[in-house]
Amino acid sequence: MTEQGRLDRLTSMMRRRGIVLPSFEIYGGVSGLIDYGPVGARIKRRVVESWVDHWTSQGDVVEIDSPSITPKEVLVASGHVGEFNDHMSECQSCEGIFRSDHLIDEMHPNPDSLPGVEIDEVISRNGVSCPNCGEADWSPARPMNLMFPTTIGAMRSGREAYMRPETAQGMFMLYPSLFRHFKQKLPFGALQTGRGYRNEISPRQGMIRLREFNMAELEYFIDPEAPPTGDLSRWDSPVEMLSDPEGEHPGVHNITFSDALTSGIVRHPTVAWFLGRTWEFLVNVGIDRTKIRFRQHTGTEMAHYASDCWDCEIFGEYGWVECVGIANRTCHDLESHEEHSGTNLLRGWRQYSSPVLVKRDVLSPNGSVIGPIFKAKSSAVSEALSRLDEIPSEMPFELSLEDGSSVQITPEMVNRRNEEINVHGEWFTPHVVEPAFGIDRIIWHIIDHAFDESGKDGEEYTILSLDESVTPYDVSILPLFDKDGMGEIARIMASKINSIPGIRADLDTSRSIGRRYARADEIGVPWAVTVDHSSLEDNTVTIRRRDDQMQIRVPIDEVIDSLRMGTLNGLF
Repeated sequence: MTEQGRLDRLTSMMRRRGIVLPSFEIYGGVSGLIDYGPVGARIKRRVVESWVDHWTSQGDVVEIDSPSITPKEVLVASGHVGEFNDHMSECQSCEGIFRSDHLIDEMHPNPDSLPGVEIDEVISRNGVSCPNCGEADWSPARPMNLMFPTTIGAMRSGREAYMRPETAQGMFMLYPSLFRHFKQKLPFGALQTGRGYRNEISPRQGMIRLREFNMAELEYFIDPEAPPTGDLSRWDSPVEMLSDPEGEHPGVHNITFSDALTSGIVRHPTVAWFLGRTWEFLVNVGIDRTKIRFRQHTGTEMAHYASDCWDCEIFGEYGWVECVGIANRTCHDLESHEEHSGTNLLRGWRQYSSPVLVKRDVLSPNGSVIGPIFKAKSSAVSEALSRLDEIPSEMPFELSLEDGSSVQITPEMVNRRNEEINVHGEWFTPHVVEPAFGIDRIIWHIIDHAFDESGKDGEEYTILSLDESVTPYDVSILPLFDKDGMGEIARIMASKINSIPGIRADLDTSRSIGRRYARADEIGVPWAVTVDHSSLEDNTVTIRRRDDQMQIRVPIDEVIDSLRMGTLNGLF
């Protein structure tokens, strides 16, 4: 091996093989931005597809897609405009600006939870020096909002907006549509993948902390009085869980998810379910199960919207890194959006076991007025009036309809009266449990855990032992020589394989067969198929398995038929 560290060799391989590269490098690059090359983009796509399939297979989760540009008022309601901050410290000597918690990483267990005054105290007490100039002359730590501002529209007519810091708000905006899609029955969930944007003060650690990054989030809407959970016994292996050191069960626990819920370490049954499902996904895409742990947030560390939150941390070259957050967001988001928007469409319906007789004031529609005015919408207006929990104190007022539009209600349109009615249920604000995945961080650890430098025949040799579900190519097609008809057979074979939905072959004809085997192994291709002189005579090829180098001779048609079934494992 070289004298470089494993991290440097891994990073160099990823760059050399077109997995991950610096962005805008010919112009000097931009910190916190990366490119996925042809190999990396394929790995990313397969990881994302695996994630979507994993969660939608649950049956009550659907995929949506919402804009990256978000109006300011949405993010005011969510709390991001006021709360989405990191502290920064400025060196008075060289004017370098640094993220404050990064300066004191080794001096406090949770530095990002500290207020500015306490950050300054830690910096002063430890004599923290500037990474650039070595001086210890700092300005007071002050918060900086991490969102990228932008404008919708031109010049003075433009509407203030931000690039989304998370995908979650798009799913909250679509709640009325989701509620209709699921026939007004909870629980249900929506997921979304795509880019998020955070103007990090000091991006670092390659793919770990980026300014533009790939997210995958799921919002699961539940009735808080009937929180669902699945069968936790399906995960019978204990996992490492670090519970809140200030809570009722402090310390490190090696425990199953079922026992963690029963003992109260995990406080919420739906959160426990998502912890298990998260662990299952990570293991399925190739994360080493011995390098996964769950850490519960302390009260001071908790996001402004959460009542409980667990980080799933993965161990790799950068130590333990948060890659997933599973949060009980309660009803914060939906209630806040109702308040700020004035709508009443962000509710769920709870059916009573038997009707309840109640007295209440109601507004009934005056059909002779509403019909001519609203025409086709009159029935929707009547339905919306029946859903009012409180009768507005003043008229006219704006009434939100189920389709997201609103109408103005004037006094002559309604009749107010007190009546006894049988109530069959009630409207309430759903709670939300959210698993949020950092896709780039997960990809980094998949590759990190798969990076095998154990060598071959006593010589340096690298294999990327990726799980078949996330490999960039399913098979490499390697003609021994690109002549005498071997290259033509290889090209026809590759074409047939690439016509199979979801299956991709890499045709490599460059340099020696040994070099091509090594390239395929280094980017994680699980199977290499060699076309040689015998192929010209009997239509057979040699299949070589990446992980143990075992080889067998198989007819070409059998190779293609097996790939249509998804794998070549059955041939061995």
